[in-house]
Amino acid sequence: METELTGNKKVKTGKMKQPPGLYLLFATEAWERFSYYGMRSILILYLTTELVRGGLGYNKVEATGLYGTYTSLVYLTPLIGGYLADRFLGQRLAITIGGITMALGEFALFSGQNRTFLWIGLILLIVGNGFFKPNISTIVGNYIQKEIKEKIQLLQYFIWA
Repeated sequence: METELTGNKKVKTGKMKQPPGLYLLFATEAWERFSYYGMRSILILYLTTELVRGGLGYNKVEATGLYGTYTSLVYLTPLIGGYLADRFLGQRLAITIGGITMALGEFALFSGQNRTFLWIGLILLIVGNGFFKPNISTIVGNYIQKEIKEKIQLLQYFIWA
């Protein structure tokens, strides 16, 4: 919240200023979530569609196995990425590495319509998410002010993003 000086008293106004980097963090987190949930929603359809119709021609068993592996690794790799960031890299560098790696993964998926590019793209997305996800949450948590009202509002913004 902003404070204005009136005489010798500080009066809190209704406006709450957020740290300048927080908006970038929210936008980046929204991009990552759009990428992940967008991928989840169409992955099996893309895998099981015939090659002639623009898919990769996997059978349903292979496609659901690949989908399950992708999803589980996206949730597992943040443990490794968080550990590496805490011990060696730091949160900012880990987020940068993760964001660039995920962008390369999206580019690989976009640039080639074959199984090689699919595997390269998914691996890059998984690794990038491992570096990105736990560390962006940590940085947002570090921005939270001590007053509980501000914490709740900030967390609501982050969850919304």
